[in-house]
Amino acid sequence: MLSSVAPAPASVSAPREPAGRPVRVYDSWWTVSAAALGAVLALVGVLWFSLHIRTDPALHTAALFAHLASLVLGFGAVLSADYHGMLWALGRCSFEEVLSATSRLHVPIWAGLGGLVASGAMLHPDLGSPLTAVKLALVLALTLNGLQAGLLGRRLAASADGPIRRRMLAWGGATALVSQVCWWGAVAIGFLNSNG
Repeated sequence: MLSSVAPAPASVSAPREPAGRPVRVYDSWWTVSAAALGAVLALVGVLWFSLHIRTDPALHTAALFAHLASLVLGFGAVLSADYHGMLWALGRCSFEEVLSATSRLHVPIWAGLGGLVASGAMLHPDLGSPLTAVKLALVLALTLNGLQAGLLGRRLAASADGPIRRRMLAWGGATALVSQVCWWGAVAIGFLNSNG
């Protein structure tokens, strides 16, 4: 039996399938988990580095300035994101405005957190101190919370056209609460360590 569709000539190639987009950090729990594992390994590497680096007074002063500047950048962006969420909860702005504002704040938040970790390694942290151990745990929790917050943001943006489910609101509230506890806790411990 003959086919009614003529085969394509040999010189004409069939159209190619468009290349798939690259995998992104916030695509799924699997990608977030892989990024979390990478973040844990990076923090362990920074801790190892902090034990082996010796800084002179000038480098220590520069690291302290970078530490404080990173705190202003990262924590300021977190406070701004949470402020936009509060404005939405009070009916003062739309949900789309919150998503737009918070999506722009990811870079300064991560830059601030990265700067804090990198500069903190050069400030001779006392790894035997219980307060320092708590601060390191807060930084790890903050990092993991930030990674899952990116996934939350992606899912909220995908469902922005319809009503927001209670589960998503609870997830967002818990994420903001963990973020605030970790940031304020790390700031308080940093203050206590600098005056102790």
